[in-house]
Amino acid sequence: MGVPPPCGGAPGWRGGAGGGPAVTGAVSPQSFQGSHGRAYLFNSVVNVGCGPAEQRLLLTGLHSVADIFCESCKTTLGWKYEQAFESSQKYKEGKFIIETSHMVKENGWD
Repeated sequence: MGVPPPCGGAPGWRGGAGGGPAVTGAVSPQSFQGSHGRAYLFNSVVNVGCGPAEQRLLLTGLHSVADIFCESCKTTLGWKYEQAFESSQKYKEGKFIIETSHMVKENGWD
């Protein structure tokens, strides 16, 4: 992926090693678009902080989102969907987008 992960660890499948963020929920097999490239949608994450919610016009319509960041190094990792205004996007509410540049590949997943 070319970008070193923050905190010596990153979300992905690490499980919070080194105090970095970790994914605790299932990942969507569908690829999403983050602010700076490819991203994935997760049910839940740990060791992340959440900024204030704001309305943003994203590729899929208007959403209320809050940036999420690593609790250890404060690097912005993606965002949390607080509210979707289009009915077809409601499934994203309460879920998290994390950009692939902040993930570490482990255990041979594809």
